[in-house]
Amino acid sequence: MSGSESSAPADAAAPSDASTLLTFSVHSLPSPEVAGRDARRTQHGRWQMLAILLVCAAPVVAAYLAYVGIRPKALTNYSELVLPPRPLPSALPLTDLGGAAVAPLSLRGQWLLVVVSSAACDAACERHLWLQRQLHESLGREKDRVDKLWLIDDDDGAAPRSQTLAAIGADRGAKTSGLAPATVLRVAREPLAAWLTPAPGHALEDHLYIVDPQGDWMMRAPSDADPAKLKRDIEKLLRASAGWDRPGR
Repeated sequence: MSGSESSAPADAAAPSDASTLLTFSVHSLPSPEVAGRDARRTQHGRWQMLAILLVCAAPVVAAYLAYVGIRPKALTNYSELVLPPRPLPSALPLTDLGGAAVAPLSLRGQWLLVVVSSAACDAACERHLWLQRQLHESLGREKDRVDKLWLIDDDDGAAPRSQTLAAIGADRGAKTSGLAPATVLRVAREPLAAWLTPAPGHALEDHLYIVDPQGDWMMRAPSDADPAKLKRDIEKLLRASAGWDRPGR
C-alpha cells in the first residue's frame, strides 16, 4: 500500500510536467498571423523605399520624356540633345570679374543660357550675347526661370569692355533699361572643355549651351542658331518642367 501510494503522485505529475513543457514550446514560436504581418510590413517598407527613389528621379526623367516624346522618331527639337546629360562639375574653377571664387553649385536652381568666349568678345560673341538677351526677354513671365550666363575662358585676365557689360546688364554703373542682368564669370578653358564640348568641326565659342536647373548640360544650340527655332526649344523645356521647376534659387 505504501509503495502504490508513493508512486501515484509521481505518475500523476508526469503528465502535468509534459503538458507544461509542450505548452511552453508551442507558445515560444511566432504564430502564422504574426509571421504574416511581419512579412507584409517588410514588403511594405521595400515598396516605400522604391517609391521614394522614384519620386526623387521623376522630375528630371519626366522633363526629358515630355520633351523628346515617347517615340524617338517623333523628335522635333531644333537644338541637339546631350545624352546622357553632363552634370556641372563641383570643382569647376569659377571666379567673378573681381577675382572672387564662385561655387559652381550656386548656379543650380535655374535654367541657364550659356555663352562662352574670350573677354575681347568678337562679333560672333556679341551676336550670341544679343541672342541670349533677346531669347530671355521674349519668354515673358517665364523668363524668371532662366538666367543668362557668360563664361569668359581666356587666361590673360583681360577685362570685358564696359560697353559690352552695359549691353547685357552686367555693368552695375550703367543704365540697363530694366534688363535682367547677366552673370559674367571667368573659368579656365581646359576644365570647361571637359564639361561643355562643341559639335564636330566647331569651336567651343560657336554654340549657345542650355543647362537645366539640376546643373546638367543637356542641349547645344546649332552654330548661327535661328532665334525663333531656338526659342521654341526653350519654351518646350519650360513647359515640360513646369510641374517641378520654380523661379529663383
